[in-house]
Amino acid sequence: MEREADPVELGVQLLARLEHAELSLPAVIDRIETISTHHETTRAILEEAERRGHITRDGDTVRPVGGRFLSFESEVISREGEFECRRCGTSISTGYFMKLEAGEHGPFGSSCIRKVTGRE
Repeated sequence: MEREADPVELGVQLLARLEHAELSLPAVIDRIETISTHHETTRAILEEAERRGHITRDGDTVRPVGGRFLSFESEVISREGEFECRRCGTSISTGYFMKLEAGEHGPFGSSCIRKVTGRE
């Protein structure tokens, strides 16, 4: 049986892979909420990502550091089935999953995977 990924570690790895020069704090929280809507978990993810040097925060602005982007060719996989998008809740037949070191994160629809990773 596969164990559930630690939400803080999954969130830190997600923030480490963002493809934006900068984001507003609400936009970053929108991405974190695909992992957890628990306020303390969200705060722990932001603090740990900043402590590890993956992001910098200046007021309401978050800047990713490092530029290690997610490879759509090898780190995003798709599966056919009946899924619900983790970001918007829409029913989808093709789910996209991010393969992060802490575990798999998804499913997302085609537009939400681009939004969460920063491709859009």
